Amino acid sequence: MKKYLTQEGLEKLKKELEYLKDAKRKEIAERLEKCIAFGDLSENSEYHETKEEQAFIEGRILELEDLIHNAVVVAEGKDKMYAQVGSTVLVSSGSKKEEFKIVGIEEANPLAGKISINSPLGKAFLDQPKGAVVEVTTPKGITQYKILKIE
Repeated sequence: MKKYLTQEGLEKLKKELEYLKDAKRKEIAERLEKCIAFGDLSENSEYHETKEEQAFIEGRILELEDLIHNAVVVAEGKDKMYAQVGSTVLVSSGSKKEEFKIVGIEEANPLAGKISINSPLGKAFLDQPKGAVVEVTTPKGITQYKILKIE
């Protein structure tokens, strides 16, 4: 399954993968060595916690490798006529103006203004031109947004 990422998002995932493979794996191995040196592992809680952390890290490494392998890097701001993955849109809702960057689900961070193409806002803005008015159903009801600018 294809995963849409910006170049910035792809680089961030690659750095995380490199950190986990190089630094974190080594750290876990050293901690396991120390735990094993204590002897009886059946009652060694630190050993069991470290093994659980190791399993989590290895799972995350597999997840990151899959994301990177299946990544479709989108050109940011390539098409300024229509909102696309990688576009930054300036919208207004009443007197309030907000800026959102449309990203793949792996990069989404609503608090940082990065909305997923699968989110209600992302779906509403996607493929819309500058000047379009879209309606989004939110927990507070239906909200209208006007797209003021696409970068």
